[in-house]
Amino acid sequence: MNKREVMFSLLEEGQSPPYIPAAFFLHFDPAFHRGAAAVQKHLEFFRATSMDFVKIQYEHTFPQLPFIQRPADWAKMPFYDLDFYAEPLAVVKGLVRAAKPEAVVVLTLYSPFMCAGHTLGSDRALSRHIEEDPEAVKKGLSIITESLLEFVRACAALGLDGFYTSTQGGEAGRFSNPTLFDEVIRPFDRLLMDEVNRLTPFNILHICDYHLPYERVDGFLDYPGQVVSLGMELTTRTLTPAEAYALFRRPILGGLNRHGVIAHGTPEQIRAEVESVCAAAPPRFILGADCTVPSETPWENLRTAIETAHTFRRG
Repeated sequence: MNKREVMFSLLEEGQSPPYIPAAFFLHFDPAFHRGAAAVQKHLEFFRATSMDFVKIQYEHTFPQLPFIQRPADWAKMPFYDLDFYAEPLAVVKGLVRAAKPEAVVVLTLYSPFMCAGHTLGSDRALSRHIEEDPEAVKKGLSIITESLLEFVRACAALGLDGFYTSTQGGEAGRFSNPTLFDEVIRPFDRLLMDEVNRLTPFNILHICDYHLPYERVDGFLDYPGQVVSLGMELTTRTLTPAEAYALFRRPILGGLNRHGVIAHGTPEQIRAEVESVCAAAPPRFILGADCTVPSETPWENLRTAIETAHTFRRG
């Protein structure tokens, strides 16, 4: 099997890939955010670490709009057409052409809620707007979702295998009324993710705890995605990858804390932790971190972790 075949084999229940695949992600220097430089840096990282798929970092976030100051202003949210996405689409085209013959290629896709947070300049300010007037904010989220749908359709037309669909908004303590997530955020998440999963065959649902932790994650069981990526540290308990697999019944990506030994440990510490995680891992598992690792993480650390997973033999 090549790496592409290994990753697709994980999607078949009962299939057993020849080794435990692994992948980590980090943000590159801004000099490598667009054009041929971005394509080459992603390929360099993929090959230097020996990871099992290519994940394109999305570095073209929605610009902050100072005129959106209160909930009613979301009605003025502009619609970004495909011209806005020209640079990331060029990177997608280049990496699909260069890497797809040997590996699955996916692209980070921020949720409508996350793009609205970029637009406002603060996810906390966005949460306040939703608390104050959820119907007003929905108008902006609807415009954002339609723009993102145009973008994912263009990516699919270029041959992209899938997306790393990142969601936020359902974390513990985000809203004084937790039902606002289901009322305001979930419908737009699902519109976007349902289309993504209709168009592409390999999608990773990422339940992102970058800003806040979650009390529980079973509210995402109905979210689409062939693979699930999540942080295991909840406010109430710590999940194991095996427990996450039993909950979602899909391959799990994760197992390591992005700020732990993977970021600053010795090779011996990294190998020991990876072996411990792999020994208790579910049958369909991809070793990774709970989110993007710090940019200064040595690539050698990531390669050590990946090689350890590749050579690990289940008992």
